[in-house]
This record gives sequence, structure tokens and C-alpha cells, in this order.
Amino acid sequence: MQQSVNRLKPFFENINFEREDNTMMVNFGPQHPSAHGQMRLMLELKGEEIVKATPGVGYLHRGMEKMGENMIYNEFLPTTDRMDYIASTSNNYGFALAVEKLLGIEAPRRAEIIRTMLLEINRLMSHLFWLATHALDVGAMSVFLYAFREREYAMDLIEDYCGARLTHSAVRIGGVPLDLPEGWCEDLEKFCGILETEVEKYEGLLTENRIWRMRLENVGVIDEKMAKDWACSGIVLRASGVKWDLRREMPYGIYPELDFDVPVASTGDCYGRYKCHMQEMRECTKILRQLIPMYKESESQLMAHAPEYISAPKEEVMTQNYSLMQHFVLVTQGMRPPKGEIYVATESPKGELGYMIVSDGSPYAYKMKLRAPSFWHTGLLEDMLPGHQLADVVAIIGNLNVVFGEIDR
Repeated sequence: MQQSVNRLKPFFENINFEREDNTMMVNFGPQHPSAHGQMRLMLELKGEEIVKATPGVGYLHRGMEKMGENMIYNEFLPTTDRMDYIASTSNNYGFALAVEKLLGIEAPRRAEIIRTMLLEINRLMSHLFWLATHALDVGAMSVFLYAFREREYAMDLIEDYCGARLTHSAVRIGGVPLDLPEGWCEDLEKFCGILETEVEKYEGLLTENRIWRMRLENVGVIDEKMAKDWACSGIVLRASGVKWDLRREMPYGIYPELDFDVPVASTGDCYGRYKCHMQEMRECTKILRQLIPMYKESESQLMAHAPEYISAPKEEVMTQNYSLMQHFVLVTQGMRPPKGEIYVATESPKGELGYMIVSDGSPYAYKMKLRAPSFWHTGLLEDMLPGHQLADVVAIIGNLNVVFGEIDR
């Protein structure tokens, strides 16, 4: 043993552990559990204070955009689940809506209502997951257990509809594959009542908790200029005083008919973003309650009628020869959208999720670009972290609500 140490002495003597400027470099991730994914943060520290932060991405090697250019449109839709896998329906919907705009078709009203129900349930699932993991990062164990309990109820609703709990693929280009099962709306109404009560309890545990406030107030401050410079969106932007929600500013689907508020904060810190998340959960239940009577009054059509792009209903495929042939061609060869270019943005739980598709008239996208909100919010760490303590890094990353499935595309 001593001989081994002696042999290594010359090696260690040549390493300069102390930098001339009295700072040191620390790698945070890419395997750190509080990095919320495969992120490597290169932190330059002076004592416990962060002097410089350099976020590094690229450790997943997913190639999602290139996959979208090598799959027919319907084939790529389930793959979008794997981007923000905490809110997969928002990815499905954004892609389906972009392709529909490219094709020049619209989903039937009942399909849009069902889609919006799934989107808002998915938003609640994402926010509950954010609250649970963020609280756990900061040290609040009880809230983690409670929030995951309610999230399970939301996942039960999704499972009752499509059979899946995490990656749903519950949306189709042109509509939805299934109608709501019997008694589903009553279960949704019950869930909304439970969640509204539980959100009050979450806030009772956290909002005035002095440790929680010490860890979040005046930490990770993003002023309005910084938020705009870094192309922030979603709650990260709204907590900095900018009232911008694509469901209101660039409305799509059934949202123009719905009455809901857009929560805004002015502090721009972690605490302001926490308050916006909590209020947005209440607004989700408000939206879901409005959708239930709208669904009951709507007609039963679930898919758009566009034989050139969309298969006929299953009953026709099984009984009519022409519908069967058309279905076979669409499944094996894919639809052929007209030549053109489209960009469609939707308000995902984390911010602006956009799909840009360039079509050359073939069954494959000539070019596909995905605009994921977490990518920009990760880059923001470069400007936001310097001046904070090392312990604040965990709180800030968790508070920004980033998911690396949509960052490393």
C-alpha cells in the first residue's frame, strides 16, 4: 500500500488544486439526482458562492428532430410522448395541431373538448410532479407524498381513457381515437373537488413556512428584461411580471370559449414561481369544470373527415372495401401533406412548446424543428446562478421545472 502511495506522489505534486484566483471548479451532474436529468453544470466557486456557471446538455443523444424527419407523420406522434414525459399529452397535441394546420383540417368539436380535458389533467399532473420533487429537493418530505397521491388520481383518469399512465398517445392527427368512457365525467368532477381541497393543504404546509420562504424568497430572481432576453415562457415568464399565456394571446382549440385567469407575479424569484404554480392548479380545475357540460352537449364525431389524410372510422374500414384500401395506404405509405411550412406553438405546462414542419409533399417531413421551453430555461442558469450559494443551485433547478427529455432533442 505504501509503495502505491509513493508511486502516485509525483502525479499529485503536478496537479494544482489551488487556483491563483482562489476559486475552484465543481461538476454538478450529469448524474446528480437534483439535476432533474442529464445536465452537467460546471460551477466555479469562491468558497460557497458561485462565480460562474456553465450548463452543459447533450448527454442523452436522442435525435428526436431527425427521427421526425425519418418517420411518417402518424408514426412519429407516439415518439413525442418521450420529450416532456411528465406531460406527454401536451407534446402529442402540439404535434397533431401543427400537422392539422399543415393539412388545412380541423378536429371535430367533441374531439377538441376531450383533448382540452386531457391537456388540463396533464397540466395538473406536471404541476403536482413539480411541487413534489421541488419540495423534496428543498427538504419538505411530506408534500412530496401528498402531491404524488393526487397525481395518482389524475393518472387513473388518463388510464381509464386510453389505458396508459405516463406516455399516453391519446391524441390523433385529426381528432381523438376514443370517446370518454361511461361515468368518466363524474370521476373528473370528483377529482376536481378533491384537488381544490388538497391545494389548500399544500399551501398550509408551505406558503408561510419560514424555512420554505428562506429557501425561495429572493433566490433565483429573473427580472422582466432577463426573462425576455432568454426567451422565457410559461410560469417562468409570468412570475417575472409578463402576462403572456398562449391560450389567451394566441388562442387555439376550445380555449377562446373558456373563462380562466392567468396567474402573474412581480417578484421573479423562486417564491413567485411557486405561487403561480399553485394558482394555476386552481385555474385548471376551473377549466375542467366548464368542459364537462360542453362535452355533454357536443355531437359524437371524434375524427375529422378528410379521406386523403385520415382513415375512415373503424366500422367503415371493416365493412367497406374502398375505406379498407385507403386505410392500408395511409398506414403503410403515410399521408402526403401539401408543400409548405408551418410553425404552431401551444402552452405546455412548462411554457411555449412549438413545432416547425417543412413539407415537400412527401410522407416524411423535409425539416422538423422543436421549440422546447426547458431548453431556454436551462440556458438561463448561466446568468442566474452567479452570486448565489451552492445550496441554492438545487432549489433553483427544481424551481425552474426543466425536463431533459425535451432539452436534448
